Amino acid sequence: MTDISEIYETIYEAIDEFHASKGEGVLEKSPETILFGAGSALDSMGLVDLIVTIEQSLEDKLDVVITLTDERAVSRKNSPFRTVEALAQYIHLLMKEQPDG
Repeated sequence: MTDISEIYETIYEAIDEFHASKGEGVLEKSPETILFGAGSALDSMGLVDLIVTIEQSLEDKLDVVITLTDERAVSRKNSPFRTVEALAQYIHLLMKEQPDG
């Protein structure tokens, strides 16, 4: 089972990759960083780009295939995309639910 610290590391590497593709840094690599909603430095397309980058990083680095933007994620009372911490916790939950998790 993947440790949550590995999930944070993968998210932070995806943030670095996202910044490199955009040519600027807009997100701090911190659990408290707001990804979605009031206070976020991302617009909706930026969030989508970051999520795709994170999904690809999870597959490349942790050998896990997860779709983060499904009906379950969107319908949750507390969005898993609100902060880096919420996203890491959500990814950890999804990984634990996988057959080999």
